[in-house]
Amino acid sequence: MIINNAEVYIKDFAFAKKNIRIDNGIYEKISDDPVSPLPGEEVIDATGMRLIPGLSDIHFHGASGHDLCDGTDEAIAAIARYEKSRGVMNICPATMTLSAGRLKEICRTAAAHRGCADEARLIGINLEGPFISPDKVGAQNPEHVIKPDAEILEILIDASDGLARLVTIAPEAEGAASCIEKLSGRIHFSVGHTCADYEQAMEGFRCGADHVTHLYNAMPPFAHRDPGVIGAAADSPGVYAEIICDGVHVHPSAVRAAFKMFGADRIVLVSDSMRACGMPDGDYELGGMPVVKRGRQARQPGGTLAGSVTDLYACMTEAIAMGIPEADAVRAAAYNPLASIGLQDIYDVIDEGRNARALLAGPDWKLIRTFG
Repeated sequence: MIINNAEVYIKDFAFAKKNIRIDNGIYEKISDDPVSPLPGEEVIDATGMRLIPGLSDIHFHGASGHDLCDGTDEAIAAIARYEKSRGVMNICPATMTLSAGRLKEICRTAAAHRGCADEARLIGINLEGPFISPDKVGAQNPEHVIKPDAEILEILIDASDGLARLVTIAPEAEGAASCIEKLSGRIHFSVGHTCADYEQAMEGFRCGADHVTHLYNAMPPFAHRDPGVIGAAADSPGVYAEIICDGVHVHPSAVRAAFKMFGADRIVLVSDSMRACGMPDGDYELGGMPVVKRGRQARQPGGTLAGSVTDLYACMTEAIAMGIPEADAVRAAAYNPLASIGLQDIYDVIDEGRNARALLAGPDWKLIRTFG
């Protein structure tokens, strides 16, 4: 296959016009000059189109009517198929705040999953709970919130066969600091669902936390005398900040401000999508709690936002529409998520000799085709 005249997202995190031959799923040639086809070879004239690496969503709960917390292999497979159809090649789905026993079974099921060619790669599990603040549960079930416990976390990591990559923690909670210090070498700690002030958050980062769960949401706001988690994370080099860019969770001005505060190398776009993503309006559930989907929003009956119904590709294009430079938005959806959990080596860089796992998008960012 040949793709000529595409704006290609090259390994320098920038776009450049290139011409590409893909042979047996590998980038065989990347050239400034048009590539001549072999007899019978498919040729795509990609003038005005963009070729970007596969995306990676490290914080979402489900899609297409399924959820990781269903705890079945069938649910994982269905989610992975949907995500790949939307250009998300790598997934690290999230659990909810459930009992330790239930989380253990979910981790075991995920560890046993063996994906197929039409599925996104399952690269991890994101444990969003149960070590969160009971005062910032968001759409989580407060009945299952517990204090940070290294022993319980080790059990979950072991049950996942090392697939657990990320865990949300409220750093102000009793036992949080010791838990982070003990296990930060085995799992990435993400500050979130928290009432922490600046100093409490900074202590969490000093102990080894290196991530923030959905910036702005389920945490105190950034204020000039009390900058809280947001200010502490911005002041801590090496800390990545997730942001849900669905046009609902965060105002466009706050999205632009986050990119300015953290830089394009530390923002991680996530979808936080739940099972209603890709589904019609109606009644659903998240973590055992009722949720209603109406248009672009999913809310509990009381009005609390309950995840999103927007996939990561759509979140990336939403960020671009908000004024985030295209190259920065792609980096935040493709490379940064992997780097934030130590898996940057599996980034689907567009380079000769590498696997061709990529997306072709039109001039209006309409997803045209996926490769790999």
